[in-house]
Amino acid sequence: QLQASGGGLVQAGDSLKLSCAASGMAFSRYAVGWFRQAPGKEREFVSAFKWGDRHYSDSVRGRFTISRDSAKNTVYLQMNSLKPEDTAVYYCAATARAITSTISNSGTYDYWGRGTQVTVSS
Repeated sequence: QLQASGGGLVQAGDSLKLSCAASGMAFSRYAVGWFRQAPGKEREFVSAFKWGDRHYSDSVRGRFTISRDSAKNTVYLQMNSLKPEDTAVYYCAATARAITSTISNSGTYDYWGRGTQVTVSS
């Protein structure tokens, strides 16, 4: 199971750190991704961590940082310089079968956690 947490209501320019904790699975064996879905929009890729490689969407590159704490079996998404357009429900997901070319494809991921709401006010 995956459990995402850390969302909240912040102002533009603020920071948040999301956590994705796993139970019953070792993150070291999986690629872990973050996706988000804003109201009325499709779910979109945000970032992924795959065996030391980090991937980001163009919209968050340079502002968000993904990391993993193996001891805590948790993946983090540090979000800085937040913008109102970052407002969405954020989901973490995991897969054992990701390759670089599919890392941003939500269909690649087999395990999903419940989302955490991030709201950025202007």
